[in-house]
Amino acid sequence: MTNLIKSKQLYDQVGQGQLLEAFDANYAENIVMEEPSGKREGKASCRQYEEQFLNNVEVFHNLEIKAISEDVDKGKVFVEVAMDITFKGGNRVNMEQVAVQQWEQGQIVHERFYYNA
Repeated sequence: MTNLIKSKQLYDQVGQGQLLEAFDANYAENIVMEEPSGKREGKASCRQYEEQFLNNVEVFHNLEIKAISEDVDKGKVFVEVAMDITFKGGNRVNMEQVAVQQWEQGQIVHERFYYNA
C-alpha cells in the first residue's frame, strides 16, 4: 500500500471521529510534529496534544481533503484539508491547513502543518 493511500485512509478515519486510532496506527514512536504554534517530539507528547485538542471539540462537522499528492522518491505526502469544527463554548470554525508528511517504513516520522494562526 502506498503512503498516499495510507494518508487518505488516515484522513478518512479522522473524518469519522477516529483521530486517536488513526494517530496510534500511523505515527512512529520518534514522530516530530511542527506547526506555527510550536514543535512536539515523541509519540507520547504528540498524542497528548491531540487528546487536548479533542477535549476542546464539541462537534466535528466535516473534514474534506481538498488536494492530496505524493513525492514517492522522497516518501512525502502533501494534504490540503478543510475542517468544520465547533469548539466547546460554541465557537464554530472553518479551518484550512496543509500537512506535509514524511513517511518511513509505513509510518509518519515527521509532519508539518501550514495554516494561518
